[in-house]
Amino acid sequence: MDTLVLNSSYMPINRISWIDALGDLLSGRAEVVEAYTDRTVSLGSNTLELPHTFEALRTNVLGMWKVPSIIRFLGAAVFFRRHVRFNRHNVWLRDKGRCQYCGTKLKQEDFTYDHVIPASRGGKTKWDNIVVACVPCNHRKANRTPQEAHMRLKRKPTQPMHMPGQVSPVLRWKEGMPDSWKSFLASVSYWHGSLD
Repeated sequence: MDTLVLNSSYMPINRISWIDALGDLLSGRAEVVEAYTDRTVSLGSNTLELPHTFEALRTNVLGMWKVPSIIRFLGAAVFFRRHVRFNRHNVWLRDKGRCQYCGTKLKQEDFTYDHVIPASRGGKTKWDNIVVACVPCNHRKANRTPQEAHMRLKRKPTQPMHMPGQVSPVLRWKEGMPDSWKSFLASVSYWHGSLD
């Protein structure tokens, strides 16, 4: 039985065991967003000093508590990973949402990504060959290198070592996940799915 973890802005960032979720709740780092209606556990005596975040988990049965389905961190949540996943969202974060040719600030839903060395000429879809580009710059560059198109990159693309707001790769909606998770995971696949 897992618990979906949201950051303070209600964005899904991880999936953890319900036991770890209870630890985060007890420490005061997180609050309950939703609990399983059909799953309870015994945490011992009802006289335990539990923080207010546990009130949403209390049942009418002495010593029984609902299992948290979704929790939200109240402050910054930090999860460490060995590498930054290569996806559309992380490319946008790495390039600070700016076209790497003209510097225009772009919303996540408005940017395109460009192969610095065009794919048709052997360029790979990987960190050191993909940059954020606005539509006009992407069309202007077309199937040429930046040098051939007389365009300069603002910054050479590289693979980042870490990135804030990373989303765990296990956060894609799958059959069998709790229905309460569906609305939070609806757009994760698009923004965090692999680009390869």
